[in-house]
Amino acid sequence: VQLQASGGGLVQAGGSLRLSCAASGRTFSSYAIGWFRQAPGKEREFVASINRNGGSTNYADSVKGRFTISRDNIKNTVALQMNSLKPDDTAVYYCAAPPPLAFVPIAASSYAYWGQGTLVTVSS
Repeated sequence: VQLQASGGGLVQAGGSLRLSCAASGRTFSSYAIGWFRQAPGKEREFVASINRNGGSTNYADSVKGRFTISRDNIKNTVALQMNSLKPDDTAVYYCAAPPPLAFVPIAASSYAYWGQGTLVTVSS
């Protein structure tokens, strides 16, 4: 599966952005999808994930209640709605897919397919 993230940009603190991850391939519904982010000088960290049918989601504590992940298996897309953004949310955001597993991992090392990343900058 090939992934492409988009939707990043510059926003003021308290604002919102919606990221999109577009996937190619007819087997998109076979893959869970995760969003990760990497700030300058920091390690890549888990943000949110969604299972194959969209019935189960998981969030990092730092974004819980502010971010919402969803997917559309007809359009082959996964969205990350980000509200109440903070300067600490500034990072390059990546969407990724793990190989088919019985669970949805949160470790970046467990993900095999990565999009190119989209930059989110939150100004104070």
